[in-house]
Amino acid sequence: MKTMTLAIVLMAALGCSKTTPIAKPTPDVTPTPTASKVEDKPKLDVTKDEPVSPGLAVSSDIAAACGLKITSSAATPKFDYDKDELTPDDRAVLDQIATCLTTGALKGKAVALIGRADPRGTEEYNLGLGSRRAHSVSQYLGRLGVGEPQMAVTTRGALEATGTDDATWKQDRRVDIQLAQPTT
Repeated sequence: MKTMTLAIVLMAALGCSKTTPIAKPTPDVTPTPTASKVEDKPKLDVTKDEPVSPGLAVSSDIAAACGLKITSSAATPKFDYDKDELTPDDRAVLDQIATCLTTGALKGKAVALIGRADPRGTEEYNLGLGSRRAHSVSQYLGRLGVGEPQMAVTTRGALEATGTDDATWKQDRRVDIQLAQPTT
């Protein structure tokens, strides 16, 4: 009996002595959009976009079809530095666009919301900031009844920024709203 007890204790000890390697923690790596992924998308022409509020520029075809009333502060479209909150002027324009997309001339049409940033900051950060700005617009339009399939949210970050100082960087901090190009 003593031999049996000793054998059980030895087997238990040997079974417990097996060490399991401790997994090393892996760094928290979150995939982020890269310039190459963003540049693979077709480039939309934004040269004819009209600044319609502090943080929004709208393509001329949307402005004409929706009969947008442009605010007095629209001369310099901008989000505040490092911000993604909509101003009252932005919301006033988005109210008009939402009405146009839900019951007006562009009912059922899809739009592209392109978030942009000035060139300060890393490419990764600016892509994220542009995305947050475009999502702010998308969420606001969604609350006004514009369906998610009607909105394509993208970011260009600072990839096409042209500003070189405080005054011109303000022009880069915006969301462009354009009619979505049909996919073929």
